[in-house]
Amino acid sequence: MTSTDSNLGELVYTRVWDAPRELVFECMTTPQHLAHFWGPIGVSTPLDNITVELYAGGRFETVMVDDATGAEYPMKGVFVEVIPPEKLVWTEADVEGGMTTSITFNDLGDGKTETIALQTNVPEMFRTAEAQAGMLSSFDKMAAYMATL
Repeated sequence: MTSTDSNLGELVYTRVWDAPRELVFECMTTPQHLAHFWGPIGVSTPLDNITVELYAGGRFETVMVDDATGAEYPMKGVFVEVIPPEKLVWTEADVEGGMTTSITFNDLGDGKTETIALQTNVPEMFRTAEAQAGMLSSFDKMAAYMATL
C-alpha cells in the first residue's frame, strides 16, 4: 500500500512479508541479499555496486544498472539510525532537500513482518506514479527472493 502527501513531499510504503523480522532486516541490510532485488523490475544492482556500513554515520551506497541500456543510477546515503532488527534510517544528501528514508520492522508473529517505510523530503520526480510503481516492484522482487530462502 502506498500513500502520498504531495504538499509535504512524503511517501509511506507499508508491506507485510511472509518472513521473520530478522530475515527481512538482514535482506535489507546485507549486500549479498540486496543484489538479488534492489531496484525496480528491469534494473539490476550488482554486488560490487553495493556498500553497506551498518552503523550510524556509515555509508549506504548502490549503483543500479538498467538491464536494457546499461544506464547507471547511483544512490548515496548515510545511516542516521540503525537498530537491528527494528529500525533503519538513512539520508540521501545528494537528493534535493536531503531525502530521508525510515523503515520500521514490526514482528507480527507467525513468521510475518510488517515494514513501514516513511520517506520525507521526497522530490517531485520520486513522487510520480511511475516512480512509486518502481519502488513497489522492487518490493515484489524482494518477496520473490525471500520465498527462495
